[in-house]
Amino acid sequence: MVVREDRKEQIIDKAVGIFAEQGYYKATTALVAKAAGVTQPYVFHFFASKEELFKAVVDRATQRVRETFEGIEAPADQLGVTMGKAFSSIMNVHRDEILLLMQSYTIAEPVIREHVSNNFQLIHKAITTKFNEAHIPNPEAAASKFIGTGMLITLSEVLNLPQLKYYK
Repeated sequence: MVVREDRKEQIIDKAVGIFAEQGYYKATTALVAKAAGVTQPYVFHFFASKEELFKAVVDRATQRVRETFEGIEAPADQLGVTMGKAFSSIMNVHRDEILLLMQSYTIAEPVIREHVSNNFQLIHKAITTKFNEAHIPNPEAAASKFIGTGMLITLSEVLNLPQLKYYK
């Protein structure tokens, strides 16, 4: 159903804002429901728990990042820079969502931590594949370095320290 899926996406949209503002531990499904203009039981109709809702936020952000990177076309010597600029662009448009993703590994809940780990593996694999297709030497290490640079960019955004940003 289109209406049902739209409502589910609306709940996820509002959850991004609530998680960004309150943090995982202080955010509640009641706050998300209020922000989305629905009842808390309606949130539970789509998501069995706050964990499941947070995982949906992480999944959407992961998909957005992966699809962005997979869609990049650039010469090998410009691929990393082009992907870095694309990352900055999606972070500007979907700031809270991307910052949540890039900081989600800090949540200590084992189920969340495992889910986030799996999502970061998907991102790493997508970047590695892109670098491998471009014949970049040691694509796995290059992908790890690229993700590390993304984490530094995220840190610079969160702490408002633009001097930490690094572009080749």
